[in-house]
Amino acid sequence: MDAQASAQKFKVGLWIFGGALKVDAVTAAILGLSVLLTTGVVTWKECLGEAVAWDTLTWFAALIAMAGYLNEYDLISWFSETVVKVVGGLGLSWQLSFGILVLLYFYSHYFFASGAAHIGAMFTAFLSVASALGTPPLFGAMVLAFLSNLMGGLTHYGIGSAPVFYGANYVPLAQCWGYGFLISVVNILIWLGVGGAWWKFIGLW
Repeated sequence: MDAQASAQKFKVGLWIFGGALKVDAVTAAILGLSVLLTTGVVTWKECLGEAVAWDTLTWFAALIAMAGYLNEYDLISWFSETVVKVVGGLGLSWQLSFGILVLLYFYSHYFFASGAAHIGAMFTAFLSVASALGTPPLFGAMVLAFLSNLMGGLTHYGIGSAPVFYGANYVPLAQCWGYGFLISVVNILIWLGVGGAWWKFIGLW
């Protein structure tokens, strides 16, 4: 247990001070595992026995790679620009235009395996066009920021912790996606319905 505790402290220390030491999180995790293996706290056979972890690592890595290539080939930029042009050209009120933008922003997360990638690729573009169409900038930024957190529950790969929960095998894949969509509707109704009324009451829009 002493060796295990020391290895864990070593790994956590690298995570905390990794920025200053120029050691990223993945390298810190690999070094921590290496210490555990070399000290005999865990064996390679025990590592191989963690089938769920290896399964998660394999397909989640593929999803992240796919999201990276979507960005590399400018598909996300093209999608954002197309949405901006189409919605901007409909001639709707800013409320309806913003509602469409919000739904497109939220549900396009099905194509992302990273919240950071999604936000980095689309947040600014969607906020810019929403503001140009008359949406109060602070209100638009807050709504998109809230939804940037909530959209992580759509799929079993939508946020960093999702593969771990799904990997526990409590819920089949189809139910996981179904529940994710159902909860997304509930979240939108609460945040934009009840929340929207409250924001109107306090003068946010």
